[in-house]
Amino acid sequence: MGPHPAVAAIRLAVRHVLHDILNDHRSTAEYAGLPGQAPHERPSSPLVLVACSGGADSVALASALAFEAPKLGIRAGGVTVDHGLQPGSDLRADEVALRLREMGLGPVDSVAVTVGREGGPEAAARDARYAALDAAAVRHGATAILLGHTRDDQAETVLLGLARGSGIRSLSGMAAVSGADGRYRRPFLQLDRQTARKACMVQSLPVWDDPHNADPAYTRSRLRHEGLPALEKALGKGVVEALARTAQLSRDDADALDAWAGQAESTVRDATGLLECAKLYALPPAVRRRILRRAAIEAGAPAGSLFARHIEEVDRLITGWRGQGAINLPGKVVAQRQGGRLVIRQG
Repeated sequence: MGPHPAVAAIRLAVRHVLHDILNDHRSTAEYAGLPGQAPHERPSSPLVLVACSGGADSVALASALAFEAPKLGIRAGGVTVDHGLQPGSDLRADEVALRLREMGLGPVDSVAVTVGREGGPEAAARDARYAALDAAAVRHGATAILLGHTRDDQAETVLLGLARGSGIRSLSGMAAVSGADGRYRRPFLQLDRQTARKACMVQSLPVWDDPHNADPAYTRSRLRHEGLPALEKALGKGVVEALARTAQLSRDDADALDAWAGQAESTVRDATGLLECAKLYALPPAVRRRILRRAAIEAGAPAGSLFARHIEEVDRLITGWRGQGAINLPGKVVAQRQGGRLVIRQG
């Protein structure tokens, strides 16, 4: 008799991702070894880490990684991050690390971080967590880190992007592969949260439910416990799946538009490299605004502080020119029109 369907589903999802990681690793090892490195010196067995909070999603992911990795000759370890936001969080992190070791994972790290305040509590905790995960990957020479985001998380991310009103890229949710050199992999984006929880239950794996996930002070928590249930009540149970599908379609469209903008950029600059307003005007708005955003970032505007409204103001220098003055952007970057050229630079 085979494993429970929920366990089979999480293992299959992880197996697919591990095959991808293994293929990428072999290609890198074979064709892009370090200069002067002999083939026999190149790494033969990649290390994959799982980021585990102790919640059902990441515990299920850790269990699937522990089961599948040895069958493919992949080394598997884990990282748990203590955000220090609750009493006893250090003890809980140690407990999670112990459980990961009991699954047979190694190396296993428990990393304490200091959460700042920039961008709000959720964003600050996320920034601190990813910085710790990046450092762990470098420290251990890991090829990839698996994250337990589910289809439900994806649906929440799409709705949050929709509420921000910041364009199709924000509707594309989380990528299955992201980070430097494709470091982060999300095997569960096609699985719902309930499947992960069921897999933990049937394997008798203890899980911890973070009280922050039910705290109405947090936007995502309110969306999870109030917003999505209300949408499902009004529109039916397929809302989460539809939002996740919207994310993938939006990502495909955004990728295509980014590629178009990348190709078009060289055609709208003059011999000195300045952007020509007439040529920009002839481009579709979605392509033109991508070029403007990229130019602003290259001039020093922080990407995280550059919003759609900023780019719209710069765009009006192209499409609604009435002799208006310079536009101030984040990072002390200034955009202004000069003699049919658009100049974006540090002020």
